[in-house]
Amino acid sequence: MTFLDKYFKLSDHGTNVRTELLAGLTTFLTMAYIIFVNPSILGDAGMPKDSVFVATCVAAAIGTLIMGLYANYPIGLAPGMGLNAYFSYAVVLGMGYSWQAALGAVFISGCLFMLVSLFKVRELIINSIPNSLRTAIPAGVGLFLGLIALKNAGIVVANPNTLVTLGDLHKAPAVMAVIGFIVIVALDRLKVRGAMLIGILAVTVMSFFFGGNHFSGVFDTPPAISPTLFQLDIKGALGMGLINVVLVFFLVELFDATGTLMGVAQRAGLVKNGKIERLNKALLADSGAIIAGSMLGTSSTTAYIESAAGVQAGGRTGLTAVTIAVLFLLCLFIAPLAGVVPAYATAPALFFVACLMLRELRDIDWEDTTECIPAVITTIVMPFTYSVANGMALGFITYAALKLLTGRAKEVSFMIWIIAALFMFKLIYLG
Repeated sequence: MTFLDKYFKLSDHGTNVRTELLAGLTTFLTMAYIIFVNPSILGDAGMPKDSVFVATCVAAAIGTLIMGLYANYPIGLAPGMGLNAYFSYAVVLGMGYSWQAALGAVFISGCLFMLVSLFKVRELIINSIPNSLRTAIPAGVGLFLGLIALKNAGIVVANPNTLVTLGDLHKAPAVMAVIGFIVIVALDRLKVRGAMLIGILAVTVMSFFFGGNHFSGVFDTPPAISPTLFQLDIKGALGMGLINVVLVFFLVELFDATGTLMGVAQRAGLVKNGKIERLNKALLADSGAIIAGSMLGTSSTTAYIESAAGVQAGGRTGLTAVTIAVLFLLCLFIAPLAGVVPAYATAPALFFVACLMLRELRDIDWEDTTECIPAVITTIVMPFTYSVANGMALGFITYAALKLLTGRAKEVSFMIWIIAALFMFKLIYLG
């Protein structure tokens, strides 16, 4: 028995080194788009894109290595879509906080996530929040993400009379973004690996011919990470104004990580008697990655549902994750390529993810208005107020109020009352 077989228990999981390496490559191709998208989104918040690129690759590598070596899970981690948009467009640009303070909020949320994992409070929080709100949160984030994508592509623009309107679809960025989106959807439907990455690269190539973009090479030494390394402002994040921001980061991270782990673990055959093996280790890996990412200079790191592609290819152990981590580290040397990717090239990938996130709404009980109305409010308010926090606040408050007024207060858990009260306090006294 080889060292790899013994350490990762390959034989026990019915797999081998070759299968695990190919599975790792498969997952990497499906999630590599983040190395182009994340610097673009966080760059809008004023963060240096080159440093964010390095932080993205290193944070993904660290988190995925922990997941592979400690939890022995075939799951890749990287800065999460939706959370990076909330970080930039809601917290920094919308609320006016510095990106350093926002990183501090990410750090605190990661510490809270680690504490609830260590003390196994996760089950209490997850089980206390109703399914309607749990599914509405990612759907709302999806709508928010979709609005940002359309804006970046120039398809939706501001209008003083109607707030928003259709942009000029004759302009090259909008046309290329539409083409990129169609390519991504078609390739995904045809089960082509790396569909989003291919779409981003296709639009980037077109931008050299039709968008006035300039090629600056592919390979180079990694940029400096010092402009974002340890720049988080924890003291600033502890201010009263960021309490709700920390809460949003924490809850979305918690639900996103748990949902992803459950989904991928089910496909990988890691669910025994209704329970996920080594779940707590996987959650600790996830929370540790969030903390490490905030120190490096990126928004919340989370488990990627795209890991299911690697599981489909046969990945069953942490060796798959280690392969993903190594590939992310190798990406450090393609910084020039990442730097020329325009916002309208990543917009199609953002919009595609947004569309997929809306699938969550199918699980809502549409016959019970005390369940579906708070869910709809949560989903709609997020993009309309340009704030994930506002959507969650009004959703939780509405849910508690409707249950109380309809004589069904017993259906509301103690944890929901606490969260609703915190959001109510924030809206009334903190604005």
